[in-house]
Amino acid sequence: MELTSKHAGIDLEGAGLERRSGPLGYLSRRSLYDWGFLALILGTDGYVLHRFGASMGYWVQLIFLGATTALLLLGWGWTALKNLAIAVGVLSLLGISQYYGPGGVPVLARGEQDFVLKFFLSSQTAILWMALLFFLSTASYWAGMFAGSTASADGTALRDARGWQSNFPQYFASRLAWVGVTMALTGTMMRWFESYLVGPDVGHIPLSNLYEVFVLFSWLTTTLYLYMEHKYRTRTMGAFAMLVVSAAVGFLLWYSLVQGAYEIQPLVPALQSWWMKLHVPANFVGYGCFAISAMIGFAYLVKLNGNESSWWKLTPLWLLGFVMFFEPLVFRQGGISEYWGVFAGVSALAVAGILYGRRRIAAHLPSLEVMDDVMYKSIAIGFTFFTIATILGALWAAQAWGGYWSWDPKETWALIVWLNYAAWLHMRLMKGLRGQFAAWWALTGLLVTTFAFLGVNMFLSGLHSYGKL
Repeated sequence: MELTSKHAGIDLEGAGLERRSGPLGYLSRRSLYDWGFLALILGTDGYVLHRFGASMGYWVQLIFLGATTALLLLGWGWTALKNLAIAVGVLSLLGISQYYGPGGVPVLARGEQDFVLKFFLSSQTAILWMALLFFLSTASYWAGMFAGSTASADGTALRDARGWQSNFPQYFASRLAWVGVTMALTGTMMRWFESYLVGPDVGHIPLSNLYEVFVLFSWLTTTLYLYMEHKYRTRTMGAFAMLVVSAAVGFLLWYSLVQGAYEIQPLVPALQSWWMKLHVPANFVGYGCFAISAMIGFAYLVKLNGNESSWWKLTPLWLLGFVMFFEPLVFRQGGISEYWGVFAGVSALAVAGILYGRRRIAAHLPSLEVMDDVMYKSIAIGFTFFTIATILGALWAAQAWGGYWSWDPKETWALIVWLNYAAWLHMRLMKGLRGQFAAWWALTGLLVTTFAFLGVNMFLSGLHSYGKL
């Protein structure tokens, strides 16, 4: 009888769990903070549509509502994203308010006159803060590799009783990364507002040129990594993931400060479409995920070869790492500039340092199984979004140029990237692709993706030539 009651209790508990797992159960688990976030989203939607709905157009309104709904659902699942959205909203509103002079009319020139704008919240200043914070975050992640617990004699990590929160440099690095993302998004929002101050016909969402999309790539890739960090409860992968972000920021600084690309320019005719608001973000979710998978692949190979004593066996890894950080821009037709020569030298030293300290680094990295899973999920998510972006791009091309596909160099290389990761996923799901070969494939895939993203703009021409350097 006692056994029956116990089983009955389990059945009832299981039924209760099953009931709670439905829509009502999902809503019942929402906190007061979640409901407040919902109210904030609804209030923002109502205000924007009331104030600007007449000038937005039907499709733009749908995109806006879809974006805020996605933000709500993601925020409900991840508290850090709610905090980020609120912080960006507050800082953006503060920055916008500073542009309003005594007459109540916003003036672009106040960006150079007002203290808060000049040193913190104008678009260019906020993005420079982003760059500094991402560099510091990368350095702090690496400092954490050589702090805290040490490796045991057999090369395995000694686990601290306090778990993944115990490494202060990497905890600090994670916080720096979050502040960097906040400044990047604030800078993006401010640039969007500033574009309308340049001229009502100039105003546009900042996704239209290499400068703007490199900002997008930097904060989006960092946010995607931070989600992986949260999901797997380990920060040591950040030392590798943030390297590719720092490389992107290095390009961004050169492109904005040396080339003057930070100036807000009117949209070219081909980009004056609501399709841009869908196609570009989806593309860069793919690029960000592929970059993360490549860097985790690099970490996987370092851990796998952590106890390898023969340097000649590590030569392919050294050379590939050097090429990856060297970046194609060093081979510009005009020759190697001083900036990129220094960048290449720092990159070579970084890769050499990683391989030299590979034993200690390997001891701090998570297990090979965890990194293999991160590679797989990053590529799966990236491939999904890249596929969506490619379909959206074809629909946009049909509207803009009269055909879905024209074998333009950018389209051709996008197809090569798609086929590369489709093959990786096919081998994973059908043939059980794992281990060293999967990591090498993910890592070399970044070279293909980089050429599709940047190399085509440098060396080839076509319908996408508006993105040339």
